[in-house]
Amino acid sequence: MNFFNRFQGIFFSPQSTLKAVSEKPVWVDAFILLLILLTVYSTIVVPYALKDRLQNLKINVELQERLGKESVDRQIEMLENPSQFLVILTKYIIPLIANLIGLFVPSLFLLALGRLFSTEGNYKQVLSVYLHASFVDKIAGNALRLILILIRKSVMQTTTSLALFFPKLAITSAAFTILSQFDFFQLWLFGILSYGLSSLFKIELKKALILSYLLWFLKSLFYIVSSFISPQLR
Repeated sequence: MNFFNRFQGIFFSPQSTLKAVSEKPVWVDAFILLLILLTVYSTIVVPYALKDRLQNLKINVELQERLGKESVDRQIEMLENPSQFLVILTKYIIPLIANLIGLFVPSLFLLALGRLFSTEGNYKQVLSVYLHASFVDKIAGNALRLILILIRKSVMQTTTSLALFFPKLAITSAAFTILSQFDFFQLWLFGILSYGLSSLFKIELKKALILSYLLWFLKSLFYIVSSFISPQLR
């Protein structure tokens, strides 16, 4: 399959596409495309996110109480008068590291979890399948999110998750944190991912679905627990 066929196949015939990708793993072109688009997305979105953070620090009394006055004042000062290093760090370096982790690490967990059901498959196959399935969230999902962010000129409460149906929820609330994990594009991603996992691990589709959504559950649980432990994340 050439790259164009693989790209459009993820959206229109994911089962046959991911089966082909698992049997003949190719990942470099998919990785390059995703990294470029994620870098562009981060570069555009980060300034809006920082502006939202600054506004939230100034007006959110609950957040101020959790963080403490000294911490809040220090963060406001950094955001209002950022150093050149801080700009480069927040706009380019941190997003790049986060994107690399987000593209490569989940495949390691999938391979480890896959050993619960099968001894078949290797990391290159899992990585190839995961990167291609990620087109759904990282390209289609981010495209929609970017449009919403540019229209609203804000990242706050710009979501493609169940939280979308509860616009009055504060983004710092536990309910918003939990509902935001039920992102429609993420659920779509992990749904079609099961086709590739079923093929490469040579297991039933039902088991592949369990494996795929188990990773989604663990990822979501980690984010929710982290947001409760660290007020900075909420």
